[in-house]
Amino acid sequence: MEQYKVTGMSCAACQTRVEKAVSAVDGVDSCAVSLLTNSMGVEGTARPEDIIAAVEAAGYGASIKNGSDNKGTAAASDDSLADTETPKMKKRLIASVIFLIPLLYVSMGHMLWDWPLPGFLDGNHVAMGLYQLLLSGIILVINQKFFISGFRGLIHRSPNMDTLVALGATASFSYSVVALFGMTGAVLDNNTDQVMYYMNQFYFEAAATILTLITVGKMLEARSKGKTTNALKGLMDLSPKTAVVLRDGIENTVPIEAVKVGDRFVVRPGDSIPVDGIVKEGESAVNEAALTGESLPVEKSAGDTVSAATINTSGYMVCEATRVGEDTTLSAIIKMVSDAAATKAPIAKIADKVSGVFVPVVIGIAVITFFAWLLAGQGVGYAMARAVSVLVISCPCALGLATPVAIMVGNGIAAKTGILFKTAASLEQAGKTQIVALDKTGTITTGEMKVTDLIAAPSVSEDELLRTAYALESKSEHPISRAVTEYASGKNVELSDTTEFEALSGKGLKARQGSDAIYGGNLQYIESVAGKITDEIRQKIDSLSRLGKTPILIAKNDKLLGVIGVSDVIKEDSPQAISELKKLGVHVVMLTGDNEVTAEAIAKQAGVDEVVASVKPDGKEAVVRQLMEHGMVTMVGDGINDAPALTSANLGIAIGAGTDVAIDAADVVLMKSSIKDVAAAIRISRSTLRNIHENLFWAFFYNVLGIPLAAGCYVAAFGWELNPIFGAAAMGLSSFCVVSNALRLNWIKPYDNTKDKAIKNAVTGILIEKEIKNETVKETNEMKITVNGMMCEHCEAHVKKALEAIDGIDSAVASHKDNLVTITNSKDVDEAAIKAAVEDAGYEFAGITE
Repeated sequence: MEQYKVTGMSCAACQTRVEKAVSAVDGVDSCAVSLLTNSMGVEGTARPEDIIAAVEAAGYGASIKNGSDNKGTAAASDDSLADTETPKMKKRLIASVIFLIPLLYVSMGHMLWDWPLPGFLDGNHVAMGLYQLLLSGIILVINQKFFISGFRGLIHRSPNMDTLVALGATASFSYSVVALFGMTGAVLDNNTDQVMYYMNQFYFEAAATILTLITVGKMLEARSKGKTTNALKGLMDLSPKTAVVLRDGIENTVPIEAVKVGDRFVVRPGDSIPVDGIVKEGESAVNEAALTGESLPVEKSAGDTVSAATINTSGYMVCEATRVGEDTTLSAIIKMVSDAAATKAPIAKIADKVSGVFVPVVIGIAVITFFAWLLAGQGVGYAMARAVSVLVISCPCALGLATPVAIMVGNGIAAKTGILFKTAASLEQAGKTQIVALDKTGTITTGEMKVTDLIAAPSVSEDELLRTAYALESKSEHPISRAVTEYASGKNVELSDTTEFEALSGKGLKARQGSDAIYGGNLQYIESVAGKITDEIRQKIDSLSRLGKTPILIAKNDKLLGVIGVSDVIKEDSPQAISELKKLGVHVVMLTGDNEVTAEAIAKQAGVDEVVASVKPDGKEAVVRQLMEHGMVTMVGDGINDAPALTSANLGIAIGAGTDVAIDAADVVLMKSSIKDVAAAIRISRSTLRNIHENLFWAFFYNVLGIPLAAGCYVAAFGWELNPIFGAAAMGLSSFCVVSNALRLNWIKPYDNTKDKAIKNAVTGILIEKEIKNETVKETNEMKITVNGMMCEHCEAHVKKALEAIDGIDSAVASHKDNLVTITNSKDVDEAAIKAAVEDAGYEFAGITE
């Protein structure tokens, strides 16, 4: 998406006009203009020159945003969010008030309440008229921007809010000038009654007050709009300006733009990390709250990654730059938030359609009002007052701002929390979620094998079991071995030396610990070296298996020492997160490629409503499509294999610690990698949608009620009339009210679940029937093969990957507990190819069973 700055827009009608003009350019696929940030996002192949020309032809200005200098901090230098309007409005307002007060003293203070006048005015009605003409004329000049913008809009056949203001003020001022000339004739004729009649026809103060009051509203609106972008400006301010780089062993402080990939930089305690990198030397705790919203510092040591704008809280570190400039995580976040502000939510379409015809319709109503009152027998002054009231009370800005200000504030709150909505549409969609499909590995679970159980054999201590397992497993790189090693290391177990280490494919490990032979592996292998396992231990092994855990047996010489249970453990906050989703009325489904036993065990712990097991990547996509037949589906995943499902769902949410492919495919990114943020995203979205509905109601209600009141439609029934001055005050404050209402979103507490309510159209029951689930793994051709040597889920995944690489095999579902692999193939596959793939993966092919 290419972003542009747009100048000269004053209301939603301007925004619509620019969008139409740019959308008509050849090569433009989509265009979204933001009145809030005065920006425009364009997608397509059109040349920037053609786009800028189209904007200028519509009567506005445009330029490409200074989003990149090809060296460094792209978005940080962008000043499009700077509040330049409020200072200008403040100066205009002060100058206007200085001249308005003496004008009102004469026109209203003297005329209504008989306040005393200076001698040169007292009794001199022509002088009083000239006095008002002069002061109101000065105020018109001070606020000339309304007239320049308004009449330019008329010339370009795109009238806007400024056109309404300009027409109203011009009509009041012009009519008053005519009345003043009429008064001079009456003075010459010594017609006192006629002089007083013309004196009461002056609307100089109305023209001046209209402009001043609308300037007040515009200034308040500008100040409030500035606050809506605070979150994005805060992100930009986080970007470091300098870095301490090591060059030839010497520390040099250089501008951030001078840092290149591969440079080594120094970060001292309290310093902000300048670019993304990898720690090469030192240890520290890094506060990543700026990016993730997580307040607790994260421990970093050699090999760990660090991100720009995070704070080094304690130790000294030397890091190597891996991503600089626009490639850093911070720049990516800024771009996502900025791009979201430049897009439109579907809910804004109604307001956009109304805004496109609003101003011409209002001008037409004003003209009809004027002539209708003349035909009704009222004087020109009365009819003009009603028409001017219609012009100045009508406010297309309230309609145009109703959606974008709420989207900007909601998106900013989400960004502070570590939730990144890529578009305004994704922010709107999240709140409509009825079904959440969660990938298991890396989303509900940690994605890493962990030790969960230590079962020592009779007369054997847990310490001896763990010490022996640590000595044996420390020599292996298998995921199970790493889990045991990390667990033992965390328990400060002493590591013993071993010799003659050997990994036996499909069985386990063996080595010598001094004079003792030690073994680790599956039940069949350990029974072959240590004899038959007792029924009591067998029952415990079966219990672990039913819970989806992998039992690893450890033996020394011919004696069983015990069993270690290992599994991909569920994240600590997953059960609570899923409980919160269910409280929000969301139906939670878990998708996994694991076998049914493991999947059901994890599903029970997590508390999901439904589980679909043994699905391949395109199977996940198929399940998501079937779920979409029941309601709005949000898919949450972290891996490459989740990308098809993330793309197919109504909304895709990527766990931030996941792969770039998953993040690119998703509509929302969770920086903290916690599914509690899924519920938080839904809360933010629902609050934002509720705020948008309130804003739209106010904007429509205000105009629907105000325009008839201004036109005098309620005079006959209730005697209600609206002075143009009060109409101008209402118009000036209407947009301010809408923006202020949107700022209430800053009070959102994304993690407060005390006010959660289920949506009215919540989905219940089992959505994917058993036979439908089976369709994701079972096709017309199916065979089962026996594979020995699989010990855990990672072994299953290894075999699955090897078999699915064979041409003709659509899917392979492995079970290490049964030593079986179910293969689905769309065409005949040579048995020799299957055997070769299994053996190349390091396992034993024992033949086709059926």
